[in-house]
Amino acid sequence: MEFRLWQPKRQGGAQSVNQPGTWNFSDLHTRNPEDAVGFYQGAFGWQVDKVGFGADDADVGLMVRLPGYGDHLEATVDPEIRARQSEFAAPPGFADAVAWIVPIGAGRTPHWHVTFAVADRDRTALDAERLGGRVLRNADTWWTREALIQDPQGAVFTASQFTPPTG
Repeated sequence: MEFRLWQPKRQGGAQSVNQPGTWNFSDLHTRNPEDAVGFYQGAFGWQVDKVGFGADDADVGLMVRLPGYGDHLEATVDPEIRARQSEFAAPPGFADAVAWIVPIGAGRTPHWHVTFAVADRDRTALDAERLGGRVLRNADTWWTREALIQDPQGAVFTASQFTPPTG
């Protein structure tokens, strides 16, 4: 198994996030959430909060936060991040969210999974198929319209259209 690290120099991190066509978040699918939490807290200072959503099982959503990440986004590319998130009753610290931890069963392979923001899930799914990919699953949640897509080389990712509740 490989593990890679990146150390920023002049580039402090992603300069465009949470907008259509950009990285939205990543989640770690693991059989041992407690071990993962301990590792990432110790290695990177990440904080983990149980928030009750963001995972396959709504009762075990573990939000991973990098303290100060919301400040970085607010100062560089998203000055309205906190105001926008407060409109949708985001949990405390949500601006600092960088990942989720998703518990999986013994028969599944642990892995990191990436989600990209898209403007239109259906259009993205059609484009993916036109370009040689496969749509493995579509799902609508309370907050999103998602497509699980496999690219022509076999990599799997999620394309997620943000559709907040209206009422």
